Amino acid sequence: MLYGRKELTRRCQEVLDRLTMPRPFSLDAFCRHLSQSRGRPLHLHPLPGRAATAGACGLWLATDTDDHIFYEPQTTKPHQEHIILHELAHLLFNHHTLGGADDSATAGLLPDLDPSLIRRLFARTGYSTVQEQEAEMLASLLKASALRGRGTRPGGVLGELQAGLGVGEPYEGEANRRGE
Repeated sequence: MLYGRKELTRRCQEVLDRLTMPRPFSLDAFCRHLSQSRGRPLHLHPLPGRAATAGACGLWLATDTDDHIFYEPQTTKPHQEHIILHELAHLLFNHHTLGGADDSATAGLLPDLDPSLIRRLFARTGYSTVQEQEAEMLASLLKASALRGRGTRPGGVLGELQAGLGVGEPYEGEANRRGE
């Protein structure tokens, strides 16, 4: 079952409200905080070329002891950050794969990894499930929260998306344009 926008936003906001965001925000500081609060090392890696060729642009892999986030290295830094935040959102929601990690798929994406070590594997390729919608929305809310600490709404598509979805608070100048 897919959620409506309000329910999806509410569920994601609940997760966000439980987090402590580093100020000023940096992805490295946020990852360190999550690692410490979870008591598990968190590693960021460029996605191997084979995985990118298979259509994945991000991946969260959990073993018994560590979390690994893989991101597409052949894209812009802001896009890489969004991919990482999306995968961290899966981690924060504690999402599970639908039916467990597929050994043959894992072997194709990460051939040097022993599939028996994997406890959770999420490869980001689409947004047609509740888990993917939650991860995408939470990634956007995390970015909005990080930017809110800077006092500016992001430009471009992300800023338009936030304004259209009504997430975040009015930014300097925006409230004045609306007469507040």
